[in-house]
Amino acid sequence: MDTLDGTEWDVLIVGTGLPQSLLALALSRSGKKILHIDENGYYGGTEAAFSLQEAEEWEKHIDEDVSAAAFSNISITKSESAVSETTPSLSFSRAYSLALSPQLIYARSTLLQYLVSSKVYRQLEFLAVGSWWVYSAESDNMDNGEPSISSESGPRHGRLLKVPNGREDVFQDQVLDFKAKRALMRFLRFITEYEEQMEMWEDHRTKAFPTFLSEQFKIPITLHAPLLALTLSPSVSSQTTTEYALPRIARHLRSIGLFGAGFGSVIPKWGGMSEITQVACRASAVGGGVYVLGKRLSCIDGPTSADNSEEETSGFRLRLNDGEAISAQHVVGELSRPPISSATCCKSITIVSSPLPPLFPPIAEDAPPPACAVVVFPSGSLPLDADEQAAELPPIYIFIHNSDAGECAAGQSVLYASTTLTGEKGFQLLKKAVRALLLSVDVTPAPNVLWTLQYEQHPRPLISLLALDPDERPLDLLTDLAFDDSVLDHVKGIWQQIMGDSAGDFLVFEDREANQGDDDE
Repeated sequence: MDTLDGTEWDVLIVGTGLPQSLLALALSRSGKKILHIDENGYYGGTEAAFSLQEAEEWEKHIDEDVSAAAFSNISITKSESAVSETTPSLSFSRAYSLALSPQLIYARSTLLQYLVSSKVYRQLEFLAVGSWWVYSAESDNMDNGEPSISSESGPRHGRLLKVPNGREDVFQDQVLDFKAKRALMRFLRFITEYEEQMEMWEDHRTKAFPTFLSEQFKIPITLHAPLLALTLSPSVSSQTTTEYALPRIARHLRSIGLFGAGFGSVIPKWGGMSEITQVACRASAVGGGVYVLGKRLSCIDGPTSADNSEEETSGFRLRLNDGEAISAQHVVGELSRPPISSATCCKSITIVSSPLPPLFPPIAEDAPPPACAVVVFPSGSLPLDADEQAAELPPIYIFIHNSDAGECAAGQSVLYASTTLTGEKGFQLLKKAVRALLLSVDVTPAPNVLWTLQYEQHPRPLISLLALDPDERPLDLLTDLAFDDSVLDHVKGIWQQIMGDSAGDFLVFEDREANQGDDDE
């Protein structure tokens, strides 16, 4: 199609982020005429994944386009340190597929169910998330088989503790005493059906979760950090409420064993959530959707039929950034860009010269090999300097992806770090956490940092059916570290409005017959 000028569409979808792509997938069998545009030259929006060269081009693009408010303060650093002959060096650009917004997907997430019912799961590969680790600043001279952090002068100054994966891990733990095990087991029994035991936590609903653990279950303070880690809470422990923590811990524990022994969450291979956006858009294209990158919705001129003020609007006259005029019955996109001051987190992507095998022990007998490990630095565990009030600093989360994830060269790994501390202090905290993590792993040769991308990420509003004069903003799409099923609920609501009475089952498709192979092309 040489030009879009004068064309008419049933649905215009603006942006190829995850919500928009899932909507395109949901509409891919509707028979509607769909135009899907993105102002960027790549798919995925905030969920995009880049090669090294693409990341450098992205950095320059963001620097030149201050309106691109999802990201800011981007910088790339390449290591100048020497790499030995036995240590992998930075590979060619396309050996990497680095995700801007990596997320865990829990086994009980409805996203996985919909990927199966819509038949696109065949084009995706998921890998197991293995062990979870918590950093402890306390020195420990005992060798408990856990990675330990050593200073340059020799003595240990911190260590990584493995988070128990369930009752069996608690029983086998050699560090916990009987009293602590008993308290933890009582909590684990409670969390399996916490919704039915409101009397246990109703009075603690808005109180700090650690207070609930101490008062209701007598759980030692040393065990608070592992339980808080499972919440993936971005807040300091004193601001993580009981009503926030309980459903997230339950989600984690209830998902374990669904796809295999010992793990409860997965990651998509080859670039995280970007892979799902690509597959969803491909399915929409097979269904007749038209995709154009480098196009932006400039303005909505007005309704296509306004001759009678009482007549219901049948669509919109729209103008694209190059002046092309089109019309569409429905327009779906983000209502507006958030202000640049609404930073939610600092993030970094670090390529290191080691697969860090101690962080990837076997999950369980007959379980798949893990491709991702999670390391949590609890709030207060890693002060920036001697004068810093460590207790007031938020936690740091690091997802470690090995080369099995398809995101880096063999013999290397990618560290995705994030914290809600923003600005230069946020980046300093991430660097300190990455350095402490690398010191904690006993491998030879010692791992080196080869390449680092750091950036601030800002909230993006969820997609909406755009109106002429939108007065209400939808809830922000938070940068959660695990996929939130409420995103699918939001997409389903928009899909129902578009489909009206002809709406069937959401994302439930039969196999294509004559064109079954088209989705793979």
